[in-house]
Amino acid sequence: MMSWNLSHLRISREISKNPVAIVPVGSIEQHGPHLPVSTDSDIISYIADKVSEKTNFLLLPTIQCGVSFEHHPFFNLSVGSNTLQKYLVEMCLSLWKNKIKVVLILNGHHGNQKALKGIPSRVAKNTGQRVFVYSYWHFMKRRFDHAGFVETSIMRAISKHAEMSKAEKGLVEEEYTKKELAKMSRIANKSFVSVTKNGVWGDPRGATAKEGRKILSEVISSIVKESQTCLTGKSRKLHQ
Repeated sequence: MMSWNLSHLRISREISKNPVAIVPVGSIEQHGPHLPVSTDSDIISYIADKVSEKTNFLLLPTIQCGVSFEHHPFFNLSVGSNTLQKYLVEMCLSLWKNKIKVVLILNGHHGNQKALKGIPSRVAKNTGQRVFVYSYWHFMKRRFDHAGFVETSIMRAISKHAEMSKAEKGLVEEEYTKKELAKMSRIANKSFVSVTKNGVWGDPRGATAKEGRKILSEVISSIVKESQTCLTGKSRKLHQ
């Protein structure tokens, strides 16, 4: 794995051998009463590290703060969508000047998607660099949640900071119709507390580290495969 280390004297030589970089993007926001506010950043950092190990792509530091205003009045440290996009575009351009021809942006937070979506086309206008944006939940077969069974299982697998004694059931999708869920999803994108009350989308109480490891294995393996196919211009269909 080529981790980011500014004291590494061989870094210039390594970059010339390794023209692909991974940029993890997370968030700092509430994840119910049982998970840390760093959950999204913790998860995407772990995934990015494992993908880097398997591909030998250059791993950059995780961008910790994302676009999480929808979690107000629950705790969040957020930047605007335009700010996040501008920062990442400029980072990509800087990487291009350092001979990085391909950038994989690995996203760990749903609210970042709008900002990240426009980056590949903006970068392409100024360089020949190719930028790919992957949100990690698109690489799993399970229906994703927020501080529910899936996310809590992953955190139990990688962290000691899941306080299961505090875990509470939140909004459970099976209890609503598709029409009701679609409406609540639109509202949640602007005000998460309005539909979840306790900041949890799902039920984390049965989450296990074993299930988390299984989900992570699927996600990491799928991203590695996708990162190889995207370099050839042939991309597979992702889970939705």
